[in-house]
Amino acid sequence: MLGLEWILLFVLLGCIVGFMAGLLGIGGGGIMVPILTSIFLAQGLPVENVVHLALGTSIASIIVTSISSLRAHNAKGSVIWSVVKAMSPGIIVGTFLATLLVSHINSFYLALFFSIFMAYVAIQMFLNKKPKPTRTIDNKTGLILAGSGIGAISALVSIGGGSLTVPYLLRQNVDIKKAIGTSAAIGLPISVAGTLGYVINGWDSYSAGSYTYGYVYLPAVLLISVASFFTAPYGVKLAHKLNIATLKKVFSLLLIILSIKMLVSVM
Repeated sequence: MLGLEWILLFVLLGCIVGFMAGLLGIGGGGIMVPILTSIFLAQGLPVENVVHLALGTSIASIIVTSISSLRAHNAKGSVIWSVVKAMSPGIIVGTFLATLLVSHINSFYLALFFSIFMAYVAIQMFLNKKPKPTRTIDNKTGLILAGSGIGAISALVSIGGGSLTVPYLLRQNVDIKKAIGTSAAIGLPISVAGTLGYVINGWDSYSAGSYTYGYVYLPAVLLISVASFFTAPYGVKLAHKLNIATLKKVFSLLLIILSIKMLVSVM
């Protein structure tokens, strides 16, 4: 399963994901899941489990980048830890239960949900619309419930939750920098709980051979994580020189194309 050509593909994917994350501040799930699906299909893996494996491998690859992002934002005082602590129980439960649900869903329906959600994200990115503040921060119960929903959807589409958490916090009159920083911190429990969920809930239902644990293919996780760690800083540097608004519109179209390609490939 792990020939030289696949190693190079995983490294290249990691380079792209890291660079785009640094350039646009966007997690790699939207890129990783469709491309991993294509790679796993090319390797001859059964179509009925290929999206599951792509989702699990993708969310496990987010752990390293979420730690790096969390540390950077925390150093600037941009993390509201009281919100992170209040949302984390809901995040963990919602994320884990969603991975249990995924193990019982057909690959086609997972790809369909992924495509619809990414279309929503792409439209929001293309229009560059920012939600208006409508209230103050929810109480503890509200934060737990919001965390459950964010965690569940994040696990279903293998993202760090930024596209959901940031708008949620902005509506509650949280400063944009602190909303982004807090979202980065919330990405860690999402990625860790998601990884454990995809390993545990996929343990008995899927096995693709060596180095595959549940729905997580470890070599891909390591190669993507290492490559993205080194390329993210280059994206950050370039972000100060390019028109990011235009790039986000181009990237939003890329998300839709990749999602449609994945949907067609598993049909």
